Amino acid sequence: MAIPVPALAASTGRRVRFNFTIPVLLAIAALALLATPWYGERIEGSALALAWNGGRWWLAPTVLGWLVVLVGWRMPTDSVWRGRVITAGALFGLVWVLLQGFAVGMRGLDWAWFAIFGPVRDGQPGLGAGGFLTLGVFTLLLSQGIAAMGKFRGDGFISGAVWSIGLLVGLFVFFPVARVLVSAFTNQSGELDLALAWERLTASDIWGLGCLISGTSCGVAWNSLLLAVLAGVLSTLLGLAFALLALRSGFRWRRSLQVLSILPIITPPFVIALAIIVLFGRTGMVTVWLETWFGIEPSRWIYGLPGVLISQLLSQTPLAFLIMLGVIQGVSPTLEEASQTLRATHWYTFKTVTWPLLRPGVANTCLLGFVESLADFGNPLVLGGNFEVLSTKIFFAVAGAQNDPGRAAILALILLVFTLGAFWLQQRWLGKASYVTVTGKGDAGLPTPLPKRVSALCYATALPWAFFTAALYLLILIGGFVLDIGRGDFAPTLAHFRTGFLVEWGERGVNWTGSAWDSFFTTVVVSAIAAPLTTAIGLLTAYVVARQQFAGRRSFEFMTMLSFAIPGTVIGIAYIVAFNVPPFELTGTGLILVICFVFRNMPVGVRAGMAALSQLDKSLDEASLTLRAGSAYTLRRIILPLLRPAIVATLVFSFVHAMTAVSAVIFLVSAKYNMATAYIVGRVEVGEYALAIAYSTLLIIFMLLVIGLIKVGVGERKLGRRSNNPGDLLPGAH
Repeated sequence: MAIPVPALAASTGRRVRFNFTIPVLLAIAALALLATPWYGERIEGSALALAWNGGRWWLAPTVLGWLVVLVGWRMPTDSVWRGRVITAGALFGLVWVLLQGFAVGMRGLDWAWFAIFGPVRDGQPGLGAGGFLTLGVFTLLLSQGIAAMGKFRGDGFISGAVWSIGLLVGLFVFFPVARVLVSAFTNQSGELDLALAWERLTASDIWGLGCLISGTSCGVAWNSLLLAVLAGVLSTLLGLAFALLALRSGFRWRRSLQVLSILPIITPPFVIALAIIVLFGRTGMVTVWLETWFGIEPSRWIYGLPGVLISQLLSQTPLAFLIMLGVIQGVSPTLEEASQTLRATHWYTFKTVTWPLLRPGVANTCLLGFVESLADFGNPLVLGGNFEVLSTKIFFAVAGAQNDPGRAAILALILLVFTLGAFWLQQRWLGKASYVTVTGKGDAGLPTPLPKRVSALCYATALPWAFFTAALYLLILIGGFVLDIGRGDFAPTLAHFRTGFLVEWGERGVNWTGSAWDSFFTTVVVSAIAAPLTTAIGLLTAYVVARQQFAGRRSFEFMTMLSFAIPGTVIGIAYIVAFNVPPFELTGTGLILVICFVFRNMPVGVRAGMAALSQLDKSLDEASLTLRAGSAYTLRRIILPLLRPAIVATLVFSFVHAMTAVSAVIFLVSAKYNMATAYIVGRVEVGEYALAIAYSTLLIIFMLLVIGLIKVGVGERKLGRRSNNPGDLLPGAH
């Protein structure tokens, strides 16, 4: 039974606010219907103008939803029907906009049954500003109506967040992927064929165990699972070792260690793989040195599981480090001091206090590493050799000679099942234990020094990896300034930079004549737009999932992770299929690139935010709400300042991944909107390795500057804690 709004407000001590929100939304909806172009191109005019004068009657019923919401808003505030009427009107408007968009295509009716509403003579293009604005406004009106019915404790902000995120994820994740996955159960004629689907699912090259029985290759499913488990666990342990050295040790060069650990994440994967080949390939520097001095014959060991695993660890360890850095900062030193007061040793304190409090961060980081390894495409493509994985198998099933989208869809379903299993295991490991360490109370404790065995293990793990990373990047840096590093020609030259980034002065001013400038400027603009949007949506989702209780919360959480589980190749193809025709014509635009990056990288913000929120006591929220602050104010003034490590991690990750992504954008770029990675891949394909490395060197320097600006701009959270050395504040403590 719905709770009347006044009773709900009295029981919660808060005033339900929609008297101001709903009229503003109604005004925006009226503007969208009356004065904003409904279509994106070819046909000009608002929805009502086109319905009245253009013969497009199917646009007119949208106004009915607006009128019903208006009637509901004018009803008495104590009426139980107020929220129901608002919800009904908004739901009708939302459904009708989508219904007419799918029913009427470019050449006329796509759904024949829609003719029952009357004849349709002309087709229509995709939605434009007016259509998308109307969709968004009706979604927010729906959320306010549901809040008015007593759902979400009458909190319009939380209801709006849940429904808005749900619509966005449904539109830009579920809808395009569903368009592709339908082909998993259909034949070439588009008819349902379950027998064919079962045959695809049980193919021996997917589940075969020949590597254990007959010495042949195992199936791609087992290869992907093994690689993902190794990459998730090892990247988490490496990230934890780096974070412990940076925050809990006396290591003198910890700032340099942090910079060095970030380098791999800002490098296109093709370049990392190329550098590994230059070092360890059959004619690589290390291989030749080993043969010359020790007589070790060259081999192809780097092509397969070892090479792919090394390259994935190089790219995933920095993310693990960034997340674990915030988690370790959040561990309360007072708890560790209490253990030592009871005469516990440093090792016992670390084992029984510190490590259990790190479990949420470790679990979330492992899950991200596992999922990212499954979705990785660039590294297995270059270094996989005969070691096939699901992501590359999907690519060749669609783009190769097979041309079998149904097989690619089955492989994508297997990836989703693996992700669901990892999510379930993570929840079982964490259980229902509490991991709160940041409360509203003062905390003047001192962080406990690392036990000697843990410190030695961190040094033995992190420092060799740091030296290896440094050597790899020194090679990349040199590669842009020599004639041809791939063939061992180290003659110094600047020709590659002149080819890509030449700037000349002419009569009209600066001329960006280098061949790489267009892709560079497009990449920077798209990444700069996508990164803040990714962070905002990801952290808002984390707050809603971690702090609010509502029906379907776990399903909502898993829904937000799906985009990260699906390979970029599938996402790119899905976006082309879904957004190349009405009602959403986005292919070939810069907007589709931004959308792709936002929803591909959003799970990073969700997991980083949840790992950080698991350490914040809910009493901080409750104290703010008790003082009659709304959820939006509490999130902005109380929660966000304590989530600065998660904000930095998400901003950095989303920006650099937008700058260096390959698999999805390779299908979405166009002549007008070309991306840096597409340009680099093109150079690699034609053998211009030095130009590709030169471009990557410039990208690395640029992204290091941006990361520094992000850290300065966001700042660090202030927890009021002391370090072991007087006057020497720990990073993140003031």
